[in-house]
Amino acid sequence: MKQIYSEILQFRGTHYEFGYKQGEQLKGSLTVKNRKRQWKVRKPRFVVEEAEVKEAITRFAPWLWEELVGLRDALEWSMEHVMMEFGGYRIDYKRSGCSIMTGNGYFIRNYDYMPKTYEGRYCFFQPTDGGYAIAGPSQRITGRMDGMNEHGLTLGYNFMHRKRPGDGFICCMIGRLILESCANVEEAVAMLKEIPHRHSFSYIVFDRSNQTYVVEASPRGVEVRESNVCTNHFELMKKENRNHLVDSLRRLDAINGARHQLEGAYDAFRLMNDSDKGVFSKQYHNWAGTIHTSGYLPQELKTWFALGGDQEPIEFDFGKWLSGEDLCVEQITGEVDTDIPFVHIDEGAYWAGQK
Repeated sequence: MKQIYSEILQFRGTHYEFGYKQGEQLKGSLTVKNRKRQWKVRKPRFVVEEAEVKEAITRFAPWLWEELVGLRDALEWSMEHVMMEFGGYRIDYKRSGCSIMTGNGYFIRNYDYMPKTYEGRYCFFQPTDGGYAIAGPSQRITGRMDGMNEHGLTLGYNFMHRKRPGDGFICCMIGRLILESCANVEEAVAMLKEIPHRHSFSYIVFDRSNQTYVVEASPRGVEVRESNVCTNHFELMKKENRNHLVDSLRRLDAINGARHQLEGAYDAFRLMNDSDKGVFSKQYHNWAGTIHTSGYLPQELKTWFALGGDQEPIEFDFGKWLSGEDLCVEQITGEVDTDIPFVHIDEGAYWAGQK
């Protein structure tokens, strides 16, 4: 078992100030060092002009560009380098797993991915220059892999495939744009129909109304359905699905088969996080091992979080934090059953063949 952690980042201020603060923390970090080594093998093909990325981002969240500028200034990088690492537009994304279920007042999500990409940051950000406050784990620094905003809108996404990518945003930046700009599921669905998608994902949105929408999105189209469970295949755009859906269907059946036994949010969390219930995954070498389980309670404005399986969730009172009460915890700890290095913890969290 490998001991891991996520840092708690709390910030109130402008997007530029938030970007600058994050840049100061990242400078000289293992995350930056490992990412630099990763690019040596992954061969960056980033040729997008700054004006194109800026126009794409500011169309949906004009303040977010200033966060990239703050990162640039603190890290003393070129804007091209910042866009390649943190811009979330027209860049590639690896495959992943993930399972999501919702119920009466709760949204529970397993984030299944590769440890070498996991940056271990759980962010609370309350902007003073525009956009909604968000709580949740980050991906590629500026993006959000799941989260809840100050209105109780909650979002997570599940991977479908990377075939025939388009000119658009990757999943984690889409998560950030939606949470920062939308107050409810209706607004989120409307933006997900409008936003350009780089790859094919399902985006699951939930709010205080207890209504859940699964937005099946690809560069070629968007379809919307109501459902309280989602794994890694489309139900409407079936032609977009991968050929091998056995594991996705197995996890879907495990959730649906146990749902009648659940009495509330905690039972749902146990179903997703316990390693013997059929949903939690240990396929870390296949880019599909469960690294964290997130829980969101929009009506109470509370979030739950656990690293690894068979863990008790740590609860954060986002409502109190929004009113100015800072969290006293600085780090979340847990353990996962893998020997793969984590990008923010270990030396050598890069791909085979690198020197």
